[in-house]
Amino acid sequence: MTKRETIIMMLSTYIENDLRYRIQSNDRIPTNLSLSSLANYYGVSVTPVRTAVNKLVEDELILKQSNNRLFINTRRIGTKKFSNPPITEFPRSPDYWDEILLGEVMRASLQRERVYLREEMLSQKHQVGRSIIRQSFSRFAGSHLLAHIPRRGWLVEPFNQRDLHAYLEIREVLELKALDLARPNIDKSELTELIQTTTSTPGIRRPDLDHRIHEYIIEKSGNCYIRNFFRQYNAKYYTALAHYAAPETAVVNEMTAQHQAILNALLSRAWTRARHELRNHIRAQEAVLSNLLAMKTHALAVK
Repeated sequence: MTKRETIIMMLSTYIENDLRYRIQSNDRIPTNLSLSSLANYYGVSVTPVRTAVNKLVEDELILKQSNNRLFINTRRIGTKKFSNPPITEFPRSPDYWDEILLGEVMRASLQRERVYLREEMLSQKHQVGRSIIRQSFSRFAGSHLLAHIPRRGWLVEPFNQRDLHAYLEIREVLELKALDLARPNIDKSELTELIQTTTSTPGIRRPDLDHRIHEYIIEKSGNCYIRNFFRQYNAKYYTALAHYAAPETAVVNEMTAQHQAILNALLSRAWTRARHELRNHIRAQEAVLSNLLAMKTHALAVK
């Protein structure tokens, strides 16, 4: 199933459940049941609305006249009491669940032994269908972040220091190449804005690392193959590790200072210095990640 098909399925399920609740609890029932009106109400295309309405017609909560006009089956209004309130949020996209579940894989990899992640447990934890979890994990398996073992679950291998080193080596080569390619496309006003928004206030810890300088360089390179490398789940995994390992004030400030040094060099068009700062920044992350992740894996192991 493609991402688009998955999103349409999730939207149609949401709309079906929402309309079902409204009819059976007699709560804010839409007065206009035309497909276009409902699509406008939910802010979606007609496709998921049509699927949802067809299901409600099958269940006779909505009736269809010979001219295809739709109306509520009055005999089904207010016929059921719900112990739980209706779903108030639209369903999350596959990208959202990829991010959430990649975090589960990342934390499991910090254990000092192999870990099996089970769909049923994660389904209950995140209140999402197992099919969503299976689809995300299948994509991760394509990047060798985990493997499906029949009747046991999804196997996550422990964090590997050699893999981190190998990834950072390739990242350095590709980001430096991206920087070379990006030179004619770099805009001073955009750099100035990045500098202003990545400046830390003394004494106040930034809540998160700001990696936009890397995204900016890669995007400005115009090279789709470099861009695709950093969109792979392997790259997203190590980015998640960096965020997880660096909430400490000193680390965030150190990384922020390195980002600013790269930005200032780019703003001055000092390309050799910019390459030097970028290279040192990438290489510095191995020591930072290794030390902090070692402490976190130990803390997780003794819990």
